[in-house]
Amino acid sequence: MNSTLFSPLIMRGLTLSNRVVIAPMCTYSADDGNANDWHLMHMGQFAVSGTGMFITEATAVSPEGRISDKCIGLYSDENEAALVRIPAFAKSFGNTAMCVQLAHAGRKGAVRGPGSGLPPGPLGEEGGWPTLAPSALAFEESWPVPAELDKSGIDDIVQAFVQAAQRADRLGFDAIELHGAHGYLMHQFLSPLSNTRDDDYGGSLENRMRFVFEVFDAVRAVWPAAKPLGIRVSATDWIDGGWDVSDTIALAKELEKRKCDFFHVSSGGIVNDAAISAGPGYQVPFAQQVKAEIGDMPVIAVGQISNARQAETIVSTGQADMVALGRPMLFNPHWTWQAAAELGAEAPYPYQYTRSHPSLWSNPIPPGKPPANR
Repeated sequence: MNSTLFSPLIMRGLTLSNRVVIAPMCTYSADDGNANDWHLMHMGQFAVSGTGMFITEATAVSPEGRISDKCIGLYSDENEAALVRIPAFAKSFGNTAMCVQLAHAGRKGAVRGPGSGLPPGPLGEEGGWPTLAPSALAFEESWPVPAELDKSGIDDIVQAFVQAAQRADRLGFDAIELHGAHGYLMHQFLSPLSNTRDDDYGGSLENRMRFVFEVFDAVRAVWPAAKPLGIRVSATDWIDGGWDVSDTIALAKELEKRKCDFFHVSSGGIVNDAAISAGPGYQVPFAQQVKAEIGDMPVIAVGQISNARQAETIVSTGQADMVALGRPMLFNPHWTWQAAAELGAEAPYPYQYTRSHPSLWSNPIPPGKPPANR
């Protein structure tokens, strides 16, 4: 069959071999913000997976921007040096575009990672740090109240994104995704549930979007013109009075004017008690609504997409331009190869693994003869 899922997609100077994306997933394994051998293994396996693009876990632009004390960062020379092996490995051996997700957790920072052995929640006085947000509103009643950012603090965070982008370029990452979803700082500015400001950054939709635009424009100014810059957003807060799909469409239209290269549509995260109607492909309609209202900016759908036929249908019917998978990729890092085989398509293989292709199982390659690089 002619697979749309396994057709290439061009964003600026970057050509993706297919429309499969590995979604960003935190692994809570860093040492003081520094990536380590775990991350080399974790990201390295996906760098050779034949997937169109891999997006790193949320990578903090400042120490207080980390979600947990075990999250990676890109705010210091030490962070940069710790990450250098990963894009270097991808350039030497990989076949997948490597995208770094730059993030600031805002009021949802300073929490315990799942590997701590303790219940989830704020770190507290031992190991925690003061959090920042657009308004002095805690994520939950039992959480610390964040400090409300003033203009100087906002400007500092914008510059932190800029500096992280410059580090990402030096490291050789192919693309950047800004994290504007799941209740983290950008989303906190967007949602009226977390932003009750009465200055230029609050109130109207235009004002609540201002911080996102300032970060996007500042990063675009220093990020090489040939490299894509996109954003991940929550399409809805799943609660009355919150950010909704119409707001998301308005944001997408404005970002497209700013030459945003991709728009990754997720949902939720601004409050802990939203009634989310989850199920297979449950967020795809949000991506489809966005795509129907914008021009040519590629849209990524995500959310319980797990099998090849489902993914193929989403892109071939024009609901989205790409599909992102998270947990299915953790369970099966070779999902892309298997999906390609099921759809009668081809995905890139490292030459070391070419003989694993099912078409060659009954026709072994003679010893000493290197397999072709598919």
